[in-house]
Amino acid sequence: MANSAAQAVARPEPAIHRLTVLVALADAQRAEQLADALAASDDLAPALAGSGVGQMADVAIADEAGLEGWVVSSATPIVLLSRRAGSEQVADNVLAVLPASADGLLIAAAARLAASGYRVGRAAPSEAHGDFHDDEPAEEETPDDNQPRPALSPREAEVLALLAEGAPNKVIARRLNISVHTAKFHVAAILIKLGAANRTDAIAIAMRQGLVLV
Repeated sequence: MANSAAQAVARPEPAIHRLTVLVALADAQRAEQLADALAASDDLAPALAGSGVGQMADVAIADEAGLEGWVVSSATPIVLLSRRAGSEQVADNVLAVLPASADGLLIAAAARLAASGYRVGRAAPSEAHGDFHDDEPAEEETPDDNQPRPALSPREAEVLALLAEGAPNKVIARRLNISVHTAKFHVAAILIKLGAANRTDAIAIAMRQGLVLV
């Protein structure tokens, strides 16, 4: 019995599946910085274009020049970083379009959703990437609330409830006993899943959809 208990304690935990993320950007320095930011997540394994990953990637993050210069499988979901977000025609496997200046946390959230097959919006406002840092960007056009959206995880639902209370990231982190970095990631994921331009917009959409009561 003791041996069985010891074996149970010693049994290794299942390894986390890491998504292989191809980073194909024209700006090599930006690509390296983004890869470093993505590598900080336990579930993402970034690889720079030209490393031979190409066809094996679970998801690709690219800009227009990167798409033209590197081979990305037509079956690989793509997060497009564009300076003209919302104005260009994109390929069918482009599942998300974010502004070129988007924060690494927002890009990581979009990559996870795209890898799961979710189309998370064909355009994003240029200011939205900073909103999960508690800033309030300018007003943007109203999103389509009827568009199918990926479901919020239980943790994201908790974060959304705190957002509805007006809690900033530090308060969210303290209330849920998580790091501020993790709180920012959850807020970024919520913005993408709801198709919201900012935190206030996310709360308004959530109220219309009956996700929160305030």
